[in-house]
This record gives sequence, structure tokens and C-alpha cells, in this order.
Amino acid sequence: MTTAVLAKPASLDTPRRGGLIRHSAALAKRSLIKTIRTPEALIDVTIQPVIFLLMFTYLFGGAIANGDRHGYLQLLLPGMLAQSLAMGGIALGQNLNADIEKGVFDRFRSLPVSRSAPLVGAVGADIVRYLTVCLVTLGVGTVMGFRIQTGAVPTLAAVALAIGFGLCFGWVSVWVGMLVRTSGAVQGVMFLLVFPLSFGSDVFVPADTLPGWLQGFVQVNPITHLVGAERGLLIGGPVADHLLATLAWMAGLLVVFVPLALRAYNKRT
Repeated sequence: MTTAVLAKPASLDTPRRGGLIRHSAALAKRSLIKTIRTPEALIDVTIQPVIFLLMFTYLFGGAIANGDRHGYLQLLLPGMLAQSLAMGGIALGQNLNADIEKGVFDRFRSLPVSRSAPLVGAVGADIVRYLTVCLVTLGVGTVMGFRIQTGAVPTLAAVALAIGFGLCFGWVSVWVGMLVRTSGAVQGVMFLLVFPLSFGSDVFVPADTLPGWLQGFVQVNPITHLVGAERGLLIGGPVADHLLATLAWMAGLLVVFVPLALRAYNKRT
């Protein structure tokens, strides 16, 4: 009789043994359904990259590249791909912050799911957004005259590397989203971070044309190394050094910002 009273119902224990992966996958599916129902949320990974690509190619390309817009497009597009991925991650922190304000995470706490599953699931769902950035940028660039010089395998590697970096960098946005009070503040803080990284790199101009004091920052900028790897994989050139540096930055972002994001999440919720 005592044993029967003390025993826990199997139905309560079983979901908790499902594990982080299953819980995260379920919540990632939730995020994807939410995105499908609000397609305007994809503006930053569809229309915005196209506007930037058109603007810099046709408005500034002639002046920067001495009239050779086609040559400038070959240089620009891999850089724009990296910049668009970094900017695309801003929405991740905004959405998580908005969910907290709406009380969505209070409902998650009442469910038998892993504590970190909502964050991991949200980051995992962003694979679709980053893949969209890659397809849109490469597709529109091809129409404009961009030509891949390497082949199918390096191109797939470039897309995989870009998405991987986007997922790692997205944890910075998650951390900011857990810290600040409003989703608008997330956007402001992340823009202050992404813009210096984007423009303080060789996305738009060769690094050797920049002032000497700025070149030092450019050389350690993770966006610079990602752009270098993307250019090597898409149009040819050295890849190894930039690839290793990019992978190192990706590992560093995960080591630093995943614990920070989870700690801030636990305090916030």
C-alpha cells in the first residue's frame, strides 16, 4: 500500500526522459510554424539582403571599383552573405525577448521539458532563416552577374560554413535578448555590435585600403575571416587560414555565449 502511494505516475516521468534534443526539436518546429504564419518576419533575410546587394553594387560599385561593377560584385557578394547572416540573427533575440514579455516562457516552465530546450530550439529553427539568406543572396547575385568559380562541393561547403557561423553568432543575440527589457532594445544593441563588425572588415573594400589603425581590427574581426573563407570557396583563393580562424571563432562564440545566455535565461525566467 505504501509503495503504491509513493510511486510516481509513469506518465509524468516519461516526458522528462525524452532529452534535450527531442524537446528542442519540438520547440524548433513551433518556431518554424510561427514563421510560416508570419512571413513578414522573413523580410530581414529576403528583401533586406537584396536591397543591400543592389545598392552597393550599382550605387557605390562604380566609384569603389573604378567602374568595374561586375568585378566588384564578385568581391562583394561573399561579403554581403556574411553580413546578412550576422544581421539575420538579430531577430532571434528580439523574438525570444517578445516571448518572455508575452508570458510564453512561463508556459514552457510548466511543461516537462528540458530547461534550456526553448533557447536551443529557437536557435535550431534559425537554420531555415540562414539557408534562406544563402539562397536569396546567391540567386539574386547570379541574376545580377555573379558567377561561382569553384564548383558544387566548395559552394555547398560555403553555404554550410555560413549557416554554421550564423547559428554560433546567434547565441550573442540570444544573450542580449535575455538581458535587455524590450525587443526594440535588442535590435538597438545588436545593431551597435553588428555594424562595426560588418563595416570594420573587408566586406566592402580591401583591407589594405583602410587606415593602418583600422587594419589591426580588421585582421582579428571574425566577419573578415568568414568573408575570406567564403570568397575562397566561391570564387577561388586561399581558404585554409580563414577557415581555421572562422572555426576557432565559432567555437569561441559557443563556449562564451551559450553559458552566458543560459545563465541570463535562468535569471530572467
